[in-house]
Amino acid sequence: MALFVSSMVILGIKLLQPASVNITVAGSQTSVVPLPGLFTLTDVEIVAISSIIVGASSTYLLLSDSRQLVGGQKVNLPTEILEQRRVEWLQVAKTLKDDEQRIYQEVLGSGGIILQSELVGKVGLSKSTVSRNLELLESKGLLERKRRGMSNLILLK
Repeated sequence: MALFVSSMVILGIKLLQPASVNITVAGSQTSVVPLPGLFTLTDVEIVAISSIIVGASSTYLLLSDSRQLVGGQKVNLPTEILEQRRVEWLQVAKTLKDDEQRIYQEVLGSGGIILQSELVGKVGLSKSTVSRNLELLESKGLLERKRRGMSNLILLK
């Protein structure tokens, strides 16, 4: 992300403020005439390199895993915690309704974290049903919803 931002700043500066090029006319008289608004060879190279870096970094950011947070660290829970959650699941499963069980089991199966929009597609329930059941599971202290852009991130608690 830092590479993307810094390349965009350099690209913006170079495109908005081109250097003036001095032309020397030789003949009977030599004079230096500044021509503003032209790019030097160095400016063209900097713009080209910055454009390549912006393109590559934006492609990486767009195609990177949606389960990454700030700092590029994966959000998947450690194996020990997941195993502990699976043991707790066996105890908690008896108290949950059918839809709650399906949703909770899907979150467990996805490594303890999933986007709500993905969850809706995987469990085959309507958005409103999933949302209501997530609210119930959250009130029972089993899950936590965190806002991420236009969707919610569902985490085991």
